[in-house]
This record gives sequence, structure tokens and C-alpha cells, in this order.
Amino acid sequence: MCTHVNLCLQVVSGINKGSNCGYHIVYSGTVAGAREAFFNGVPSVSLSYEWVAGKSKDDDFVLAAEACMPIITAISTEIKNNTYPQNCFLNIDVPADVANCKGYRLTKQGKTIFKMGWRQVVSEAQGGRMLSTMTMDSSASKEASVEESTLSTGQEHLIFKREVRGTQMDEGDNDYSFLRQGYITVTPLGALSPPPMDGVEFFEGWLPGVH
Repeated sequence: MCTHVNLCLQVVSGINKGSNCGYHIVYSGTVAGAREAFFNGVPSVSLSYEWVAGKSKDDDFVLAAEACMPIITAISTEIKNNTYPQNCFLNIDVPADVANCKGYRLTKQGKTIFKMGWRQVVSEAQGGRMLSTMTMDSSASKEASVEESTLSTGQEHLIFKREVRGTQMDEGDNDYSFLRQGYITVTPLGALSPPPMDGVEFFEGWLPGVH
């Protein structure tokens, strides 16, 4: 979706079904859409809604869009006034209970990730339906995010179920933590996600010894 305000372009990528926080930002197509616009000098925002299986409804996407409109409108004003930053774009995540969200919270990218895997099942009924890998929350069961896949081997069809094999939860002052607290998280991103300082310090000491 693109908005056009007084000849000033703004790209809004999303709304994605499922949050895009932590390491998921790296391979999110929704975030990539905003990043590509940023690469081309166009102010951009990526939007994601924290869909939770069995709780969220399609109407929640409307509420999520409405909740983000003040941010999008404010960005348009800054673009019109030539005061919008050119060195970053925004990644916005809306909590599942958007009707009772706590407001906006400026955050930084964390390290949360859900590690996915596959296991073979006997019937299609056991396979279930696909949900985004970003739709999981820390209290959800492994059954909440699944995907069917059929692999033909001659006359035999094998059915696999996608499931969560593990999680890496990043607590503290970061995007996923504040999203779980019920905030709409607003995370500035650069062309590349900033590396952790301990990693930078490691390579500062390591690289001079490489020959």
C-alpha cells in the first residue's frame, strides 16, 4: 500500500498476519518491502499484527490499521515539512489485544526467535492448516503453528506437520518484550540491523590477527 501526500511518497508495507520482532525482522517479507523503499529513498513503514490462533479475528486487522493511522499521518506531515529522517525506516508491531493496547512505545530490535521444524504425521487431519511462524506467543502450544506438506515418493504420499521446536525469548528493553506487554511497538531500523556490541568488540580484536 502506498499513500500520496502533496507529491511526497510514503510506502506502508503490510499489514502482516503475525508479528515481526527480534530475529524475524531479518527474513520478514513485510519488513523487506519497507526496507526496499528505504533503499530507494522513499520513507517507509512496515506493519504487523500479532495474530494469535483461536483468539484473533479478521476484524482485528481493521483495528490494527486504525491504531497505526496517527503514526502514518504524522510521518506524512514530517515528509511534507522535509523534516522526516532519511537514515532509517520504522517497523511497527500491533499487539493481539489491539482494542486494549497501552499506546505506542519506541523500542529496539531484540533477539527473540521461534525455531521451527517438521515431523511426519499419519493423516491430513493431523496436519492442520498453515499459520505464520510469527503468530506464536510464549504461552502457545506447539500445535498452534502448523503447516501441511505432501511429499510424493512413488505411490506413497508423506505428510509433514510444521511445529515449534524451541524458542529464544529476549527479555528486557526490546520490541517483543513490549509487544507482549500490550504496547504498539515502533522500532527504527537501518539498512542493516545493528549488530550486538559484544559481537563488534569480538571482531575488533579478532580481525587484526587475520592474515
